[in-house]
Amino acid sequence: MLLRFLSIAGLTLVFLFTGPTFAVTSKQKMETCKFGADDQKLTGAARKAFMSKCLSNADSPRGKPEPK
Repeated sequence: MLLRFLSIAGLTLVFLFTGPTFAVTSKQKMETCKFGADDQKLTGAARKAFMSKCLSNADSPRGKPEPK
């Protein structure tokens, strides 16, 4: 009985720490960027620029934080 409990507890910990990763695949990123472009109703050069910026891996600043 104790062995069964320890086995289950051990497996639970293994699955807890090796759960799904939250890495975004290129397909998921493309879908997200397309959704953003469609949501903003972008076309032509504006859509191309948005998609290029969205698909790049560069971090973009989100603006200045509001002073307290």
